[in-house]
Amino acid sequence: MHYSGQEVFFGQNDLIVSKTDLKGRITYANHTFLEIAGYDEDEVIGQPHNLIRHPNMPRGVFELFWNCISQEKEIFAYVVNSTKDGGHYWVIAHVTPSFENGEVVGYHSTRRIPKKSTITNVIEPLYAELNQLEANYANRKEGTAASYARLMEVVNSKAASYDEFISSLIWEQ
Repeated sequence: MHYSGQEVFFGQNDLIVSKTDLKGRITYANHTFLEIAGYDEDEVIGQPHNLIRHPNMPRGVFELFWNCISQEKEIFAYVVNSTKDGGHYWVIAHVTPSFENGEVVGYHSTRRIPKKSTITNVIEPLYAELNQLEANYANRKEGTAASYARLMEVVNSKAASYDEFISSLIWEQ
C-alpha cells in the first residue's frame, strides 16, 4: 500500500467501534469506522483488524496491548491507523474482552479522537523512538521485545503503571 501522509479527522463526539473474534478478525464495524477508514462493510468483516494497521505503529505497543487483553484486562492505547486510500488517523482506543457465559469470545474496541497536542508532543516522538529501536534488529521478535522494554522504561519513569501513564495523557489539560 502507498501511504499518502494525508491525515483524516473525525468529530469530537464520534465513536469508532469494532468487534473481533479471538484471532482479531473483524466481526462488527460501525458506520464511523467504515467512513473514516474508507472501507465498505463487506471489505472488513472477517478480515484481520490489522487491515488498518499503520506502519508507524510500533509492534512493542501491540505487544503490551495483547498482553493486557489476553489477561482479560481492558487497555487504553494511542493508535495510528491507516485508511484504505493510504491516509491515516489517530485514536485513543479502549479495548475490552467480550464475555459470554464467563468465557472470552472476542474483543470490543471503542475509539475516540485524541488531543492533537498529546499526539504531537508525546506519542509521535515516543513511537518514532520505538520504531527506530525495532528497526535496529534484524530479528522482528527481538525488535518487538526491545521496543516493549523501552516503552515500559518510559512508562515507569513517568508513572506507577501503564494505566496511570495513559490516564495522565488522556486527562491532562
